[in-house]
Amino acid sequence: LRQGPMLKRCDDFFREVGVPALNRAGVSPVGVFDLAVGPDAPTKFLLLPFKSLDAMAAAKEKVENDPDVVKSEFYNLPPTDPPYIRMESTLLYAFSGMPKLEVPKQVAEKKSRLFELRTYEAHSRKANQKKVEMFNVGEIEIFRRTGLTPVFFAEGVVGPKLPSLTYMLVFDDMPAHDKAWGTFGPDPEWKKLSTTPGYTNAEILTNITNVFLRPTGYSQV
Repeated sequence: LRQGPMLKRCDDFFREVGVPALNRAGVSPVGVFDLAVGPDAPTKFLLLPFKSLDAMAAAKEKVENDPDVVKSEFYNLPPTDPPYIRMESTLLYAFSGMPKLEVPKQVAEKKSRLFELRTYEAHSRKANQKKVEMFNVGEIEIFRRTGLTPVFFAEGVVGPKLPSLTYMLVFDDMPAHDKAWGTFGPDPEWKKLSTTPGYTNAEILTNITNVFLRPTGYSQV
């Protein structure tokens, strides 16, 4: 997006039209976030879960033909007044160790929350699969035990920075984030797992991208 009217117009659309239309199309919960720390600010992030590729295709068709979407100002803006600068999409496939998105408890409690979105790149698909395996066999459970609460874990299928995997964590705030990562680092089980041959960073990890997100007031995640 661009600073100025784009920001409010985008929020108004997703709050009043976009998220309800997605829900009507069977997409729920819908996460909508603002970039707190990271490149290309301001940027709006949407998290859309689907049960299958067929469900995604069906929802896309329903949303694009939703009467409220079709008649909205946002949908019909001219090239002289675009609704956004550009749109980028990534298709992710959930890990077997966490097959469904988990809505943070802070949503029901109506508490503020901070999200960390991390992408791990690998030098090959084989190496990326090994990192996915590492999460499935033990790392996800170590995360949970040390206070790193996941929202999802998924492997990149279509998008930039492939081969890769992406996961999202939720915290009450930055001090809670720092405390949880501080607990995770020296954990004995993590130290053992991360030094196991085949699971070391040098073998299966080449780069990490990390951004922090804040949910909008109408986000369902």
